[in-house]
Amino acid sequence: MDKVRDLASKKAAVIFTKSSCYMCYSIKTLFYELGASPAIHEIDHEPSGRDMERALRGLGCDPSVPAVFIGGRFVGSAKDVISLHVDGSLKQMLIDAKAICQVTRLVSENRLVLFSKSSCCLCYALKILFQEIGVTPTVHELDQDPEGREMERALMRSGCNAPVPAVFIGGKLVGSTNEVMSLHLSGGLIPLLRPYQSISN
Repeated sequence: MDKVRDLASKKAAVIFTKSSCYMCYSIKTLFYELGASPAIHEIDHEPSGRDMERALRGLGCDPSVPAVFIGGRFVGSAKDVISLHVDGSLKQMLIDAKAICQVTRLVSENRLVLFSKSSCCLCYALKILFQEIGVTPTVHELDQDPEGREMERALMRSGCNAPVPAVFIGGKLVGSTNEVMSLHLSGGLIPLLRPYQSISN
């Protein structure tokens, strides 16, 4: 079951299928038509395929394939996915999950991250603060990213009071301007940033 959960959380959309299953083929085709690039795991080609099938059933997948996970969460089988598509929510779920994966990837790959907008004066103030402290964050300007709005929603869902500025240090959300400035005034920010001084991400 751990292997299935691990695989299901690796990408925004994950589909467990069997190569001979026509419903699996239909669901894969639907995702491709929506512009998604799901991770496909053909369990009949996996050495541990039978164990994976049992694990999928244990997670509530009945039938075991196709089993669709979006954002690491089990969405359902073919009929559930088709219902979501018919009511118009499947595409938005895929967009949101992709944005969450992008935010997670940026945060995990960089030690100090500032999600910003180029026109935001509070974002500018934090950039100056970091410069004065001697650290260089990875700055991601959401207004210059075609998927910036979706990433804003992902940031709000991750606990940000406002989508920008949003600061992550060592993979953890520190917060927006108020939290960062309060931390700085209390003397807690510099010790957090010390490992990153004079380091460009």
